[in-house]
Amino acid sequence: MKPIIVTGGAGFIGSNIVAALNERGVDNIIIVDHLGTGEKWKNLRGLRYDNYADKDQFIADVRDGKAPRAGAVIHMGACSATTERDADYLMRNNYQFTRDLCHWALEGDARFITASSAATYGDGALGYSDEDKATPTLRPLNMYGYSKQLFDEWALRHGIYSRIVGLKFFNVFGPRETHKGDMRSVVHKAYHELNDKGTISLFRSDRQDYADGEQKRDFIHVKDAVDVVLHFLDYPKANGLFNCGTGQARTWKDLARAIFAATGRKEAINWIEMPPALKGKYQYFTQADARKLRAAGYTKDFTSLEAGVADYVKWMKAEG
Repeated sequence: MKPIIVTGGAGFIGSNIVAALNERGVDNIIIVDHLGTGEKWKNLRGLRYDNYADKDQFIADVRDGKAPRAGAVIHMGACSATTERDADYLMRNNYQFTRDLCHWALEGDARFITASSAATYGDGALGYSDEDKATPTLRPLNMYGYSKQLFDEWALRHGIYSRIVGLKFFNVFGPRETHKGDMRSVVHKAYHELNDKGTISLFRSDRQDYADGEQKRDFIHVKDAVDVVLHFLDYPKANGLFNCGTGQARTWKDLARAIFAATGRKEAINWIEMPPALKGKYQYFTQADARKLRAAGYTKDFTSLEAGVADYVKWMKAEG
C-alpha cells in the first residue's frame, strides 16, 4: 500500500491531519516538514508515522524523480505568515513547489489535496465566492495571499482543478498551533494574555463603518477543517477549489466573550490601535460561501464558535 504524504505534517493543520489519520488506524504516513530549532517538533509527539523527510531534501527528490510514490499527497506545507515580505521566497516555497508537487502527484496517480487560503479574497469587496469564474478576479492584500492565488489561477487555467482539490481555509484555530508564534490564532494569544494580565487585547477599528470589536471573521475549529480534508480523501471523484469555513461570520467581541465564558473570567477588553503595518491590509469581514462545499457532498454541521473555543480552552488547560 502506497503511503500518504503529509507536507507540513509537523505544523498546525498538518499534525492534526496525521492525528486524525491515526484515529482511523492509518500510520503508513510520510511527514514532510522543516523542524529547525523551534518547538514545532512537539506536535509530533504521540503521532504514528513511517518516516520523516526534511522539506528541502524532499523537494529535491521530487524534482529529481527520487521521492517515493504515494497513494495521496496532502499538501499543507507553506509559509503562512501574512506579514512575510520576501516575495521571492514565497514564490519558490508556496507557488513553484506546489506546482512541482502537484505535477509529480498526478503523474503517479496520487490523490492531491492542497491548501489555499481565504487571504486570496483580499478586502472582501468582490465577495467570498469560490466559483471558478470568480477566482481570477480576486485581489489579495498581501504577498502570502497572492502566492496562494497564483497557484489557484494556474491550476484553473490548465484544468488541473478538475483532478485535484484546493481548500481555502478561513480563520482556523485549535490544538497544535503553539509553535506559530505571532501567526497563532487570536484564541491562543488571548487565552494566554488573559491568564497573564487579566485582559484580552483587540484592535480598534480604523473604519467608520465598523465599531471597535465588530470586525467579523469566519472562525473554524481545526477538527472541522481536518474533517473537510478527509472528506475529499474519501471521495476522490470530488474535485475543485472549495472554501473551508463555517459560512457564519462572528465578531471579535463574540470571540473574546467565548474565551471569557470558557475560562470563567470577568470580561475585560483592552483596546489597541491598528498597527501601521496592517492598515490597508487588514480583513474587516470574511465569511465563506459554503454552497460549493455542500454540493460536493460535505453535509456535517460545523462546530459553533462557543463550543470550539470551550474545547480548545480545555485542551490548553490540560497542556499547561
